[in-house]
Amino acid sequence: MARTTKTITLSLPPEMVDKIEELMKEEGRTRSELLREALRRYAEEQEMRKVYRYGEIKARGRGITEDRIEDIIDARRK
Repeated sequence: MARTTKTITLSLPPEMVDKIEELMKEEGRTRSELLREALRRYAEEQEMRKVYRYGEIKARGRGITEDRIEDIIDARRK
């Protein structure tokens, strides 16, 4: 059966390794679980930044300023 994960080597500063070890003990999770979650969260955050930037560009193109956004949303919901 083929393996569903890949092993990688990662270099971290000692204080980050200490923090990972601390979290492992506190949460009863493996190093891999913690780092997978951290990467997933980072990827989601980057995707949301892309969406936010896209919205900023579109709003700017339509002359919508940040202070008008709530009014526009409220009007749309009515």
